[in-house]
Amino acid sequence: MPASPFRASAPLTAAWEHFDFAVDDGVATVRLNRPEKYNPLTFDSYADLRDLLHELPQRGDVRVLVVRGEGKAFCAGGDVHEIIGELIRMDARDLMAFTKMTGDVIKAMRECPIPIISGIQGVAAGAGAVVALASDFRIVARSGRFAFLFTKVGLSGGDMGAAYLLPRVVGAGRATQMLMLGDTVDATTAERYGLVSELVDDDGLDDACTRLARRLADGPTLAYAQTKSLITREMDMPLGAAMELDAMTQALLMTTHDHTEFHAAFTEKREPRWTGR
Repeated sequence: MPASPFRASAPLTAAWEHFDFAVDDGVATVRLNRPEKYNPLTFDSYADLRDLLHELPQRGDVRVLVVRGEGKAFCAGGDVHEIIGELIRMDARDLMAFTKMTGDVIKAMRECPIPIISGIQGVAAGAGAVVALASDFRIVARSGRFAFLFTKVGLSGGDMGAAYLLPRVVGAGRATQMLMLGDTVDATTAERYGLVSELVDDDGLDDACTRLARRLADGPTLAYAQTKSLITREMDMPLGAAMELDAMTQALLMTTHDHTEFHAAFTEKREPRWTGR
């Protein structure tokens, strides 16, 4: 898959300082790498995530993104000292810039045409829970647990788009319970609520993430991208507009190489060779 021809002068980032990043055969992995503090987010890692998500579709070598955390946890949210300790000293202008930046990470996750998998062991709390929520797939180990704990620090439970996204995943009643009370929800309960895409044993988490990432990377990526876009865009559309967008998108995809390849593969009784074009 070639890089985008629309980059102009802007260079791609050669190295990311605030998390580990690697690409292997179409699968990009972001690994939060502060396990001694349960992989908290900082001002810098928020900014890097936002910028990476905007770059990924331009690279040409990434067909799926996996987000992981080192050690015993996925992500414990914003660092108490490095973020909260600094926020209480900021004025309104800087506070607004910060909250918009964190929201931009989630918005970029939903608008990025590349499928995103979060592999979750241990705690996904606060901002970490919202990053997991904004992913397209959440593969969760039995040790996994979610805590949208914003009200427990005296803030709105609707941080970073959680009040928009969570009701659409688990329903308004469960979302009210989780966002207002901020209690920790274990993996089995989260699966029952509909927050878990796949529940696995802890020692099977790596394999499960790899298996799904490989399936997505080897599949009809243009079809996946358009499906993700429709899911995101149609959340706020009336039925008529959604049906029109569906029809136009489907008509466009009927002209693609992948759709023609499906028919050829079906006729020749073989597996399709998807190219994402």
